[in-house]
Amino acid sequence: MDSLQLIQTFCEVARRSSFSATARAQGVTPATVSKAIAQLEQRFGLRLFHRTTRKVTLTDAGHLLFQRSGALLELIDLTQGELHERATHPSGRLSLTAPHDLMQTELPMLLAQYLKRHPDVSISMHVTDRVVNLVDEGIDLAFRIGAIDDANVIVKRLLPITHVAAASPQYWQRHGKPTHPAQLRDHAQLAYSLYGEAARWQFQVDGKPFELPLDPVFSVTDHTPLAALAAQGLGVIWTARRAINTYIARDELEPALEEYTPVDLWLHVAYMERRYKTAALRVLLAELQDYADAMQSGATQAAAGA
Repeated sequence: MDSLQLIQTFCEVARRSSFSATARAQGVTPATVSKAIAQLEQRFGLRLFHRTTRKVTLTDAGHLLFQRSGALLELIDLTQGELHERATHPSGRLSLTAPHDLMQTELPMLLAQYLKRHPDVSISMHVTDRVVNLVDEGIDLAFRIGAIDDANVIVKRLLPITHVAAASPQYWQRHGKPTHPAQLRDHAQLAYSLYGEAARWQFQVDGKPFELPLDPVFSVTDHTPLAALAAQGLGVIWTARRAINTYIARDELEPALEEYTPVDLWLHVAYMERRYKTAALRVLLAELQDYADAMQSGATQAAAGA
C-alpha cells in the first residue's frame, strides 16, 4: 500500500476500534489490515494501537496521527517528523495510575523531578485503588502493589514493600506493643476496606499466609487519613512503611511486626508496549528503575553495615 492507503486504513481502524470491522468495510482480510498498521508502526517506530483480544484503542501517538490525518496529504511528512520526535525525545502526555497509598510516598517527588528534567512532557495521574484496565482507559503506565495477574500487560518489579503495624508511642505505652499479629485482635484497629467488604489484614507467619479479620474502631475507603489518626493515639494501622516514613521520622508513629510482612510483596509498574514505547515512557521507566536500584543498593549496604 502507498502512504495514503495506509493512512486511510489507520483512520478506519481508529474509528471502528476493530481490525476485523475495518477489513469487512474495505473488502480485504483482517491480515491485510493488520499488515498495513504494522507497516505504519514500523515506519514511525511507535505503537499506534493498544491491542487485546476484545478491543483496540489508540495510543498517545495514535491519537496524534488520527488528529492530523484529516488534513492534506502533505501534512503526513510533518506528522511523521513529530512522531519521530516522540520516539526519540521525551515529549507529549503520559497517562498514569497509582493507588492512594503511593501518594504518601516519594512517588510524587520522583514524578516532579522527572517533569523538571523533561519539560516537554505532561502527566495525567489517575489515583484509585481500583485495578484499571490500561487499554480501555488509555493508561500508559500503572503503579501497582502486589501480584499482577494480567497476561495483556508487561510487568516490572521495582521495590519490595515492607509493611508495619504502627501506632503512636503513647498508644504502645498504654496498651503494650504486640510481638505477634494475632495480638492485634485486642487493639483498636484503624483499617482500610472497600465499601461493602470486610476489613482484614494479611501477614506472613512461619512462612505461611496469616489473615486477621478485623473489627475496626475506624474504617475508611481511602488510606490517606489513617496515619494521622494513628498519630493521635486512636489505634493501630497496618500499612506500607514507605507511606508513613515521615511520621516515623518525627517520632509520631512507632513501627512493629515488620518481620511479618507478606513475602514477595513488591511495587510493580505495568504497561502495554514492549517495542514501540514513546521516549517519554521509555525514559520514565529507566529513571524509575535507576531509583529502585539505588534504593536496593542502599538497603543492601545498610544491612551489611549492621
